[in-house]
Amino acid sequence: MVGRIDARLEELGIILPQAQKPKVAKILPYTISGNLLFVSGQIPQWEGEVRYQGKVGKNLTLEEGREAARLSTLNVLAHTRNALAGDLDRINRFLKVNGFVNVTEDFDEVAAVVNGASELLQEIFGDAGTHARIAIGAANMPIGVAVEIEAIIEINSDS
Repeated sequence: MVGRIDARLEELGIILPQAQKPKVAKILPYTISGNLLFVSGQIPQWEGEVRYQGKVGKNLTLEEGREAARLSTLNVLAHTRNALAGDLDRINRFLKVNGFVNVTEDFDEVAAVVNGASELLQEIFGDAGTHARIAIGAANMPIGVAVEIEAIIEINSDS
């Protein structure tokens, strides 16, 4: 039986990538404490191929930054699926999303870049995808990626 969220992904034509192990960092991709799922920062990669490297405002446009945030968020969802044994219906709501954007010193549309992540979660999860958030511009990012997204998610721990 296909779950509600998997059906929504299919309806939207969204395919999640396979969750990848961290490329450099010696971290867990996620951890669960009680009914909270913490997903470590995810970069814009597809099946292990890193995409969107560079600085938004220099060699990447605002729209490319938004796409990088969206792809990073798909990787957050891939790790979430693993953490929840494949059952995305266990998500009660996204509590907080943190977005980090590799930008030039004068780029001031960091929040607009991270909107790529927020809008995707709202598109998929509706009200449960609406969250608190921080969007930070950074001078440098791991392996030169444009965006990194992490999330704190309230889950149903009864399953």
